[in-house]
Amino acid sequence: MAKIIMGNMGCFLTSCLLVLTMLFSANAQFAKKTYLVQMDKSVMPKALSNHLEWYSSKLKSALSTSPEETDAESEKRIIYTYQNAFHGVAAKLTEGEAKKLEAEEGVVAIFPDTKYELHTTRSPAFLRLEPAKAPNMWSEKFSGHDVIVGVLDTGIWPESDSFKDVGMGPVPARWKGACEIGTGFTKSHCNRKVVGARVFYHGYEAAIGRINEQKEYKSPRDQDGHGTHTAATVGGSPVLGANLLGYANGTARGMAPGSRIAAYKVCWIGGCFSSDIVSAIDAAVADGVDILSISLGGGVSSYYRDSLSVAAFGAMEKGVFVSCSAGNAGPDPASLTNVSPWITTVGASTMDRDFPAEVKLGNGKVVTGVSLYKGQSVLSIQKQYPLVYLGSNSSRVDPRSMCLEGTLDPKVVSGKIVVCDRGLSPRVQKGYVVRSAGGVGMILTNTEANGEELVADCHLLPAVAIGEKEGKDLKSYVLSSKSATATLAFKGTRLGIRPSPVVAAFSSRGPNFLSLEILKPDLVAPGVNILAAWSEAIGPSGLKVDNRKEKFNILSGTSMSCPHVSGVAAFLKANHPEWSPAAIKSALMTTAYVLDNTRKTLTDASTAKPSSPYDHGSGHIDPIRALDPGLVYDIEPQDYFEFLCTQNLTPTQLQVFAKYSNRSCKHSLPSPGDLNYPAISSIFTQKTPTSFSSPVIVHRTVTNVGPPDSKYQVVVSPFEGASVKVEPETLNFTKQHQKLSYKITFTPRVRQTSPEFGSLIWKDGLHTVRSPIVITWLAPPM
Repeated sequence: MAKIIMGNMGCFLTSCLLVLTMLFSANAQFAKKTYLVQMDKSVMPKALSNHLEWYSSKLKSALSTSPEETDAESEKRIIYTYQNAFHGVAAKLTEGEAKKLEAEEGVVAIFPDTKYELHTTRSPAFLRLEPAKAPNMWSEKFSGHDVIVGVLDTGIWPESDSFKDVGMGPVPARWKGACEIGTGFTKSHCNRKVVGARVFYHGYEAAIGRINEQKEYKSPRDQDGHGTHTAATVGGSPVLGANLLGYANGTARGMAPGSRIAAYKVCWIGGCFSSDIVSAIDAAVADGVDILSISLGGGVSSYYRDSLSVAAFGAMEKGVFVSCSAGNAGPDPASLTNVSPWITTVGASTMDRDFPAEVKLGNGKVVTGVSLYKGQSVLSIQKQYPLVYLGSNSSRVDPRSMCLEGTLDPKVVSGKIVVCDRGLSPRVQKGYVVRSAGGVGMILTNTEANGEELVADCHLLPAVAIGEKEGKDLKSYVLSSKSATATLAFKGTRLGIRPSPVVAAFSSRGPNFLSLEILKPDLVAPGVNILAAWSEAIGPSGLKVDNRKEKFNILSGTSMSCPHVSGVAAFLKANHPEWSPAAIKSALMTTAYVLDNTRKTLTDASTAKPSSPYDHGSGHIDPIRALDPGLVYDIEPQDYFEFLCTQNLTPTQLQVFAKYSNRSCKHSLPSPGDLNYPAISSIFTQKTPTSFSSPVIVHRTVTNVGPPDSKYQVVVSPFEGASVKVEPETLNFTKQHQKLSYKITFTPRVRQTSPEFGSLIWKDGLHTVRSPIVITWLAPPM
């Protein structure tokens, strides 16, 4: 009987699960989500008066509502209209409605709304951008051409001294932007420095729900700090005596202090959504920005499926330079985001400034680390404190060793310095967990993923971060000695660190598997321990329990390196207003350096070994050399489209990028490697295990932006697996803006098991125009 009952019960549960599955499936089918609908505005019927009317009529035809409800419903469903960098609408649709709409004439593509994440003083001097070192490049030339940088981020804290407009001229007449009012933000918060401030949240609210105005400002005001920091890095005005709790004291200034800033708030507590990001790009282009700085990213998807990539293409067509962070997923290979060739993809590196701290062990050993701690709680350097590590020597992850919330027993850690492994939770959060459990200090140890890279944090208790190797030795000492002790000492700010720069371990890496022929990242810039303005709505640790109010903060991430490049791009645009976005990018890439201040190849912090172009791209940014690059590799919008024509996209997929200028494939590029990119990537492909790859030929064209009469000689580094021939070997220019072409033939010799790296350099005795080369061997299909 029991078996019969259990059998019936099993059937009953199976039936229930089947019904629930059907209900969930039905709910998913009828649940409304936000979609970006791209339209081909050229096919709008002439009978309609405007594009919004046409968009609404198209939407109406796909809605699952009664005829009398459709008109009002279609307008209610639209949350954004796009008409500059992107054409169409963002609307709330069911999955079925989206599929139906996609089949309508005039609908180019439909993108599901995607969630993006933020990629989270000394740098101007490190980059030789101080006025004392570049006296003729500042106020005179900036007054001649006002550059406006749009920053897509978490908003702005307008009261910061970095945004004062003292000495700035009137806002350019061409500026069409707005200063939107909202909670804690009025029109008076904009000035001649912060010329615009807008908010974008309709996509966020459609996905997450209404913004809680008790927790964040529903206005351009920045409650997070990230946006204020990036905006000040781009173009902050000089501020004397800037520091964080006494650390990094000096004059803080942006890369382009004469530039104007327009803040576009697209990120909120729950993230950043593509419908809001695209709307911000669309508005920024209409407003009149010259540069877009975007320190956020999502995953990598095909060019035609990436709404940020599509919008950036539209901005580029309008002459706007777009700079994006590469991501913080390093040192894993192929971890990049924002890899489209029309986007400048920026990795992160260190500077020659550090914030040393020491761990003095009871056995007499001293371990050097870093910290930004400065608080009321101080550990005596004359006293030793008990050490505790709750992990083990085994490879199994123990949540207690990472000091995660709720894992520390006050009876075990009270009064002790706790050793915590990096990972899973924010570094400063671990310190708070230790403090809450009664610990008096923390030693944060790197794991294999972080290597020897040290990132300083503004902790809530005495804490020091140390590298992986010394972390292992420390944990061995603690686990082998019941009486292990230590104390912590903080040494302030130190300059002249060698070697520097070093590629940050967290900086996302190539190769760019979307298109191996396009080498990414493009370059690296300072992104570790960067001092810049901060929101006074939140403490420097970013934790809710941190009540400290600071005007400046020190942060790390490719989010910090991106605005360095955006600001330097503004610096170049001010000096060369006629340069295209591609010309600016070329100048930055071909003048970047690959040797540190010890004259050795840039080091990878994760391995302590030399880095490669997959790590540092063309190299480390050099703004002063970029002002006078000699030659540039220029690229027209149609050239980028021709590149897309080599990417095996269907006509419908290509139409995503053709909508603005009615472009079509002219097949002017024999291969994707022929895009006139400043970096060169050659791919050898074997069709069978016994066959040998054919030679690869790529073409390049350079434009003379140096002296009219210039003669350049080529120098190519040797490769083991291939011979490289450049024709011609000499370029003779007779006038400025003259274009000359050359071709490179890669002939395989010996198949290599890993990529080879080198360079091609054009020299005229005054300029060194360097392009990195990567040769990759693809195995034959199995």
